[in-house]
This record gives sequence, C-alpha cells and structure tokens, in this order.
Amino acid sequence: MPNTSIELFLNHLWLEKGLSENTRAAYKRDIDYFSSWLEQHHTAPEKASTKNLTDYLAWRHTQNFRPSSTARALSSLRGYFRHLLREGKVSQDITQHIDMPKQGRPLPKSLTEADVENLLAAPDLNTEIGIRDRCMLELLYACGLRVSELVNLSLDQINLRQGIVRIQGKGNKERLVPMGEEALNWLQKYLRESRPFLINNPDNRVLFPGRNDNPMTRQTFWHRIKQHAVTANIQSTVSPHVVRHAFATHLLNNGADLRVVQLLLGHSDLSTTQIYTHIAQQRLRELHSSHHPRG
Repeated sequence: MPNTSIELFLNHLWLEKGLSENTRAAYKRDIDYFSSWLEQHHTAPEKASTKNLTDYLAWRHTQNFRPSSTARALSSLRGYFRHLLREGKVSQDITQHIDMPKQGRPLPKSLTEADVENLLAAPDLNTEIGIRDRCMLELLYACGLRVSELVNLSLDQINLRQGIVRIQGKGNKERLVPMGEEALNWLQKYLRESRPFLINNPDNRVLFPGRNDNPMTRQTFWHRIKQHAVTANIQSTVSPHVVRHAFATHLLNNGADLRVVQLLLGHSDLSTTQIYTHIAQQRLRELHSSHHPRG
C-alpha cells in the first residue's frame, strides 16, 4: 500500500479521534502487514477482494495469531478500507461482511492487597533511585494510571496542596485523580530527597527524568517493576498494567461504585470497566467456597 495513502488515513484518524502514538503505530503495522501479504500474492490493495481478506485471516489462523490480535488487525483494515472508499480509491469495502473473530473474555490479571504491599516495600530507600521507584509505584497504585501516563507526568500536572494529579489520557481526554495521603507523602519525599539528584537541569518540568532529562521510557519502568516483583517474591506476573488492574479490583472489593472507578481509570465506556465486577464476583465465590459450611 502506498505510504501516502496510509499516512492520509492515519492523519485523518489523529484529527478525528486523537490517536496516541502507540495506537497510530499499531494501525500502521496492521495495514503494512496485510499489504505485504497481498504483495506476496501479486495483488494491489486497490484490487483486493473480500476473498483475499478471508484468505489472509485464515492464514493468520494457521500461523497461530491470537484472536485478539486478528480482531485488532481487522479493525484497522476496516477503518482503512472505509477511508479508501470515501476517497474513491476502491469501489467496495471488502471488510463490510467480515465478522470479528470470536474471543473469550479473559479476566485481567491482578494482585492481592498483600502482594501490592510487598511490591511497594521492595525498592531500596537508601538510594535516590529507590525513593523514585517507591514514589512511582505508590502513584501507579493510588491513581490507577496507565504506564504511559505515569512516565510522562510533568510537575505542572501535580497539585500538592489539593493532592490531585491531572492526567492527559487516551484521546487527549483530561481527568483529575486524587493521590491519597500515602502517595502524596512519597511524592513530597521524592521531590525533596531524590529528584534534585536525578535531574541535570533544575528548570526541567519532567517529573520522573530518565536519560538526558527526558521522561523515563515505558520499557525502563517495566524492567524496574519486574525487578521489584522478584525482590518482593511475588509469584504471579507483575507489570504496570497488572497494578492498574489491582487498583480497580481493590476499589470494587472495598465497595467503590463502578462509575467512580470508570472515571478514575479514564474509561470512555462503562462496559470496559465492568470486567472488574467479574473479578469481584469471582473473589466472593472463592470466599464462599472456602468459608461457608456448605460451600
């Protein structure tokens, strides 16, 4: 597929939906992948048929692509071919009558409250790096942030007096999230005892600087949290997203309203948040089975 055609489509989506760079890259990767497959079958995208698409999806199945990955790829292609149809580049939308792959709805992995406490206590507080990591973990858990939201925080997004973080989420949607007293205390400690030694330019507004005073990368924080999970002897998988799941699950387990959790997570659709009610219900069933005489 010509790069100009793809770029026009991605620019259109960016203006219309405010795509993040990660989402934009995923769309481009999906379209490029289908383009390469078509090229191997001597077909241009503008000449592709519904059969070409079904053959491609069948090929993905033989290659053991996950249904969720194929569903995302099909969603990207749907948007792209609808764009080509509007632009008059194709005469039909070849994705129109293709059903999404059936997917199970796996429950997101989470951590127990004890696991989280052990994870938070893992960093070495005798070092500036350890204080920084403790602060980041406290904010991650207290606010339910996405990892990209955490590492890209600036000083301007923090209100210490009110104990509020202003988050710029997906689609450039802004939300205000309370930090809680514990996270606020660690943030103040970090700003006082750690950040001045980790940043070169005191005028830089990046909250958690990495190399050359740029924001820490997602990959760096992912590796840090993995190391702390090993120190904490946590047996289950730990990642920034798992801690975000723990934030939502623990709120619901302790009686929080689902719509409040939706607002705190920055979900645009309540149905996205409802997955956590399944975790809470599963926990109740486990408690009933363990403790009820007829469980």
